[in-house]
Amino acid sequence: MGESLTSQPASTNGLTIDPTCRIEFGPGRVAHLAELISSLGMDRAFVVTDRGLRAAGIVDQVLKVLDAAGLEHGVYDGVGANPSTGNVDEGAARARAFGPAVVVALGGGSVLDAAKGISLLVGNGDAAAADADALWEALDGLPLIAIPTTSGTGAETNGFGVIEDTVACRKVYLGHPSVKPRIALLDPELTLGLPARITAATGIDALVHGIESLASRGANPVSVAYATQAVDMVGRWLPVAHRDGSDLEARAQLMFGAHLAGQALTISGLGLVHGIGHALTAHTGTPHGVALAAVLEEVLEFSAPDAREAYERTARALRLDPPADGDWARAAIEAVRGISGELGIKQPLRELGVRPDLLAPIAAGALADAVTRNAPRRPTEQDILGILEAAF
Repeated sequence: MGESLTSQPASTNGLTIDPTCRIEFGPGRVAHLAELISSLGMDRAFVVTDRGLRAAGIVDQVLKVLDAAGLEHGVYDGVGANPSTGNVDEGAARARAFGPAVVVALGGGSVLDAAKGISLLVGNGDAAAADADALWEALDGLPLIAIPTTSGTGAETNGFGVIEDTVACRKVYLGHPSVKPRIALLDPELTLGLPARITAATGIDALVHGIESLASRGANPVSVAYATQAVDMVGRWLPVAHRDGSDLEARAQLMFGAHLAGQALTISGLGLVHGIGHALTAHTGTPHGVALAAVLEEVLEFSAPDAREAYERTARALRLDPPADGDWARAAIEAVRGISGELGIKQPLRELGVRPDLLAPIAAGALADAVTRNAPRRPTEQDILGILEAAF
């Protein structure tokens, strides 16, 4: 990494890091789903997905695998783009009626997040998604297999989901160790032909995961290793997959890079880009990756004084030439600006439905978000307002 970088220190208090999940990776790997379900000791599956994947034929492709193996299955396809407590409660009611099964989460981050909540609620009687704060001490949920159909969220690596409480107009964290997916089935063929705008939105999410993990207060040698490799792979292959959605090599490399970014964030935690992104989505319904891109560069600028080493790691992972002035942080920020520009994903907040009167509540929501406390430079509410105004 060069002499100017010191290695990430391990805590003098030691570390405990649980393995995330079994990884099954490769084109066509979804054909092995039935045997993976059986490996968890069950012969029934409850598939959680969305109507878009149903219309695209991907759900039928998976159900044919289950039918061929004679596995009984149920389906809930009502998950929304920003999953709500209502989605989780409805899906849990369907799953309870279906009975004991492996939950198969088939979709993007929204589906995977909702499926974790559904799995957890089924194991806890009449619990509702709005009870999120009380469910960390819950009974175990159903076993879960995650099959991501986008490359970005990393939701297959952890046991919590970000769910929208539409009544309180806020995002809540719903999860439990028992609903961390037992198996992540990563089949890049399922992402072939994904529209460029979705490739961009989910891919920028993965890039942010890697960068924020490197800069996180919770970073350690293991998370740094995952995050560095993730930034390398996502930074290289995201623009390629965005230009040509049929490039299987690009899709495969991007999918694995996004998974490693998920591994990293699960260990280290995230930061202010996600804190603001969650609040933006809660108030405007902006898709998660688009919300992140709207403030990414502004947050990187704000955080740079306290994240120079992390941003140097970012720049080197992006394979940048050494800057003539030695300012690796500036080089990293400009490189990220270039990637975002190539993807065409950054939009002013005013074009995302943010009115001037929403700036203060969004700032308050971002400050209250748990991930914001993990940022390398902890902001005040006024700091966040300044970032939002710069991005407006």
